[in-house]
Amino acid sequence: MKDNNRFIHAQEVADDFGVSRAKAYRMIKQLNEELESKGYMTVAGRVSRRYYIERTYTSLGMEGETNASI
Repeated sequence: MKDNNRFIHAQEVADDFGVSRAKAYRMIKQLNEELESKGYMTVAGRVSRRYYIERTYTSLGMEGETNASI
């Protein structure tokens, strides 16, 4: 099965923020609600990696870092 890097899962969110998986799922739900309000389709329990990075970039202490793939 192909590893799909387009979506981020709760465990990765939990690791990034040092929170429980339950909290990570709540964060993903909030991000998915934002995407749905913009007309995007979402998948429960996963969020677009691109949107996750966009919304959490400074929260992860990555100001000033650049990534050409974003």
